Amino acid sequence: MGKYIVTYHASVSAMEWMSNATPKDMEAWMTWAQRCGEGLVDMGTPLGGGIRISESGSSPSERGVVAYSILQADDMEGALALLQGHPHIGWMEGCEIEVHESLAM
Repeated sequence: MGKYIVTYHASVSAMEWMSNATPKDMEAWMTWAQRCGEGLVDMGTPLGGGIRISESGSSPSERGVVAYSILQADDMEGALALLQGHPHIGWMEGCEIEVHESLAM
């Protein structure tokens, strides 16, 4: 089994709405998590205040990464299958998901 890092991207307005979300608003996320079963290693948390670091210094991140999750699956196709119908997609304009395989060192 491999691990897959999922990053969630959203606009500022989507994050403002999310900061006031109720448990009822999160039901779709909980349903998704239950559907994943053991494939969901870590539900993750919201993220904020990202900093971009380079040789020339640091500055606020502009990538719009707002949360993460960690999945486990046999391959990328399996990870993508776990993400089908994810509530973040189509939730609000500009919401996207990226998934990256965690490679062995």
